[in-house]
Amino acid sequence: MKLRTQLEMAAACCLLAASSLAVGQVAAAKAASPADAVNAQLSLIEGEMMGAVKAMPAEKYSFAPSASVFVSSQKTVYPSGIRTFAQQATHVAQANYFFFSSVSGMKPDADVGAIAKLANKDEIVAALAASFAFGHKAISTLTPANAFEVLKSNEPGLQTRATLSTFAVAHGFDHYGQMVEYLRMNGIVPPASAQ
Repeated sequence: MKLRTQLEMAAACCLLAASSLAVGQVAAAKAASPADAVNAQLSLIEGEMMGAVKAMPAEKYSFAPSASVFVSSQKTVYPSGIRTFAQQATHVAQANYFFFSSVSGMKPDADVGAIAKLANKDEIVAALAASFAFGHKAISTLTPANAFEVLKSNEPGLQTRATLSTFAVAHGFDHYGQMVEYLRMNGIVPPASAQ
């Protein structure tokens, strides 16, 4: 009995030592910088959204869902002002400049107001790509020292550089989800879903 207890205690000590070693290794693992962490997320939505805007044919950029795309018994009502596919993309481009200039203090390198007026697919794709490039530049200014600095904002809640930059990414995903539906309503499989 005594030998069994000693063996159990030895096994418990080994287990404790192994788990302590594992915890130490995890703690010693390199932490990602705020810029790297957010940039990875921005790259993800950028890839999916850029694939979507390139996949939609130019003649479908004026598409917006309406009650006519559903079966008559569905009683779907759409208020006026539903964004077209083009407006979804230009809205995200403008929002990227707004959010990321707030995060970094950098001035946008584009006429942000003019983006809403774009109607040509090639111009919209270029404007959206440029807004993501601006976002990456802005995110590169995030550091462990400034990521959680509170920003002056008219928005409710506590805004920091980190929370605003992650909100910008989430905002992109929200509109990407809508754009996916627009693609599917037109019989187009979103490139990210086709992989």
